[in-house]
Amino acid sequence: MAVKKVLKYGEESLRQPSKDVHKVSNKIKDLVKDLFDTMYTNNGVGLAAPQIGVNYRVFVVDVSTGDEPLKPMVFINPKFIKKSGAFESDEGCLSFPEVYTKVRRYKNVTIKALDSKGRSFILEANGGTLLTKALQHEFDHLDGVLFIDHARDIDDANEKLAKNNLPEVEKDKLIEEPALEQEILKEATK
Repeated sequence: MAVKKVLKYGEESLRQPSKDVHKVSNKIKDLVKDLFDTMYTNNGVGLAAPQIGVNYRVFVVDVSTGDEPLKPMVFINPKFIKKSGAFESDEGCLSFPEVYTKVRRYKNVTIKALDSKGRSFILEANGGTLLTKALQHEFDHLDGVLFIDHARDIDDANEKLAKNNLPEVEKDKLIEEPALEQEILKEATK
């Protein structure tokens, strides 16, 4: 279809909650194609509709590597039905060029969504894999949440944002995750 402009951190649309998709129409199928085209052009492993200025609950993921030979996946109206464990993830985002920082994530997740044909499916991702990270990262975009909202070291995140001429972490958007943080610290002392 078409490669779209990826919105950068600071643009309002990235903070807006997305609307449910009521029908997997041709418009939604075209959106999915645009997401894949844009993601591949920008060497991403995931992309959510809000990142191209379309606030629908749709994201795509392709974490195909030698370790995880999966097919490209489409998630429409996703919902997490299970989350457990915790780990520290070093993440970046196409909306934050060249910015990577350590964030808190669940180690194991189970997600339910519709595919590009409107069929419901459930997917489990365990062990803190790239898929586990991508699912949580892209899902957050649908609620106007960004990866830096999960940052473990705000000073580090702000330093990296400043180097790339991006706004500082929005302190009022930070997500308190004491249980995840405690579990990460516990694992680090093992």
